[in-house]
Amino acid sequence: MKFSIVITTYNRLALLKRAIDSALKQTVPCEVIVADDCSTDGTEDYVCQLSQTLASGNHSPLIYHRNPHNSGHSTTMNAGVEVATGEWIKPVDDDDYLSPHCIAAMTEAIAVHETQVVPRNQTPAVICSCQAAQVDPDGKELSRTRIIGPGQAFYIPQADIHYGMLLEQVPFGTPIQVAYRRDAFLKSGGWDSSLDANCDDIDSWIKIAQYGDGIFINQCLAYRTIWPGAYNQTFSLKKRLETNILMKEKIYELVHQKHQKKLPEINNIRDYLKLHWGLVALKKAQFTKAAQLSSSALFSSSAWKLLMITVASRQLQKFPDIYPAALAHSTLLYSQNLSQSQMLDARANLKLQYSRTALQEGKLNSGLKSGLTGMALLLSQKVLPFDENRLQVTDKTAYPEAVQRLIQGMETHYSFLDYQSKLNVNYIKELRSYLRIRCVLVAIKQGKMRAAFQFAFPSIFSLAAWKYFISLMILQKQKDALLIQKFVLIDTSASSNLTDAEHDSP
Repeated sequence: MKFSIVITTYNRLALLKRAIDSALKQTVPCEVIVADDCSTDGTEDYVCQLSQTLASGNHSPLIYHRNPHNSGHSTTMNAGVEVATGEWIKPVDDDDYLSPHCIAAMTEAIAVHETQVVPRNQTPAVICSCQAAQVDPDGKELSRTRIIGPGQAFYIPQADIHYGMLLEQVPFGTPIQVAYRRDAFLKSGGWDSSLDANCDDIDSWIKIAQYGDGIFINQCLAYRTIWPGAYNQTFSLKKRLETNILMKEKIYELVHQKHQKKLPEINNIRDYLKLHWGLVALKKAQFTKAAQLSSSALFSSSAWKLLMITVASRQLQKFPDIYPAALAHSTLLYSQNLSQSQMLDARANLKLQYSRTALQEGKLNSGLKSGLTGMALLLSQKVLPFDENRLQVTDKTAYPEAVQRLIQGMETHYSFLDYQSKLNVNYIKELRSYLRIRCVLVAIKQGKMRAAFQFAFPSIFSLAAWKYFISLMILQKQKDALLIQKFVLIDTSASSNLTDAEHDSP
């Protein structure tokens, strides 16, 4: 499997040098192509001289392509891909750069997909995305894109991708996060120059995803520079809304037949986007603009419902190891229509089975990790999904004790999580407040007003707890709309490639 790294550039030689250096330092040798949009700052001389130096030293090839005239970012990317000879393309803008292990990690995940999935389903992977860090112009890290699914690497079947993109559950991200198959890119028509620097990349991901599966890697393998006053931030909110609607309409047309019955009406999606951008305007204190963007959608209950579902599902993606609703739509076991309890049982058993095997083979670290995870999942059934029947007690004085047992059980479950999982779960006190709110509402429903009052304070004032409660309530009612299958390729708890595909066929 050969990768070509295509670096697009225009008059930013100082930044280009960093991008080229990160490409040449990959632990897997790659073809590196600099696609220059007719720069006038000495880029041509520098790259050509470096290319000759590398050629004489038996290094990875560095190829220079120059547009005959300034043509824009999309045309430059298309030209670079035309020159490339690799099976996979890794795009890089000149102000971004790669981790030395980026191509190696992508190669590994793609290879696992090819050996474990393609022989059965005959569906190749055509697009691969990773976690990225946002850095300021000085290289200081500002934030990272979120972990969005199970394991170190997982894939989403082609039939689910566009539905997932429509519901904003499948965010491929910016070009520095993404790699794609060259043949799928060419078949899709490449980047649309009419969208230059305004969702031309997203438009491309939409089109490429018609031809195969998507792979996601939960490792930070790339760095994206965030510039104050960046060009794409100069577009008006109205223009960004219009482009957002256009992208959704393109995705809508490609949603697989299996999801058609669950598909929201396109008009409701348009109204949801108007509400979203209206809220963006409100955050910027642009009150007139907020009214202009959202006025026609303010009284659409369907649009508000879509907005709440989107916000809720984004929130729950941050802590899939705690809540069964998030667990349910992030595991292959969902495809078997099992109950939440059965899914927890099955996943726990897989973890415990692997733990025994790993320990027998002397893999102490991964064996203990899997064993603890399996025990935590079994323990969670005593806590989740917060069944109201568990609080049906006849003695009102016993009610607080029942609630406290639930809280203690949840805290025990939390203690089993590894460090990374705890980072994704916010503070335990907020989760405790959420559970208390849930119990307060159950108590009110059962007419236990005294017990409800006892547990209402101060949890009732926790905005985070209410956010969790509303998120779960929406997702549990809309779980059929979120059946996007995510199949683990590489398990973070295993030292080798333990895949879900080895246990069950998709």
